[in-house]
Amino acid sequence: MPITVSNKTIEVVIKFKVRGNLRFLSHAETLKVFQRACARAGIKTAYSQGFNPRPKLSLPLPRSVGVESDDELLCLRLQGRQATDKQSTASEPSFDAERFKARLSGQLPDGFELLSVGVAKAKASFEPSAATYVLAVRREYLNEKLKTRIKHLLARESLNLQRRIDPKSSKFKVRNLKFKEVDVRPFLKSIQLNGRNIVVECKISSAGSIRIDEISELLELDVEKLAEPIRRTRVQWQLSS
Repeated sequence: MPITVSNKTIEVVIKFKVRGNLRFLSHAETLKVFQRACARAGIKTAYSQGFNPRPKLSLPLPRSVGVESDDELLCLRLQGRQATDKQSTASEPSFDAERFKARLSGQLPDGFELLSVGVAKAKASFEPSAATYVLAVRREYLNEKLKTRIKHLLARESLNLQRRIDPKSSKFKVRNLKFKEVDVRPFLKSIQLNGRNIVVECKISSAGSIRIDEISELLELDVEKLAEPIRRTRVQWQLSS
């Protein structure tokens, strides 16, 4: 039975982890998982208007396929407030974050873990400003060559890469592939070697950021040289309304 109790909408912000094989889900597939979990839990999401209504949920910083994450953010708009088990002194029941979290968690597959649920102001916007990635390197590749490579990258004033631009049309994609040169050095805040882990902090702005595959390319670390999946451990957010 749905747990909405009024026609008003509420902005819910969910932080969650992604682990294991679920790291291979795409951005669209991750949204679909939450959409279906809400439906099974009886949580009524708000929909857009028009001929093809879509549920109002978004991931402000899409995660690269194959990357685990400790700090994902999902923004979700509900069709009403969530009822509490206790009586509220307000004219309407207040949002019960713990009840919402429990009901949604029970419908998510193993590999998704909800960390927190909160309420944001109406029309609030979450903009990422930085992200931290951890690359666990196999011991045989933790050598002076890698340390020298890190120092070399940080000493450079520019790091120009050829970035592929996906064609807008799905037809003849291979034929229409295009590339542009991007200087990714302004987006690299720090690279630190901590034990067997390389910790990379990236800047994110309206001008863009550096991609995780580009970080691996610069460090000359392919999948065979990593002991674990790449993990995004932290995202810094700026809230605007």
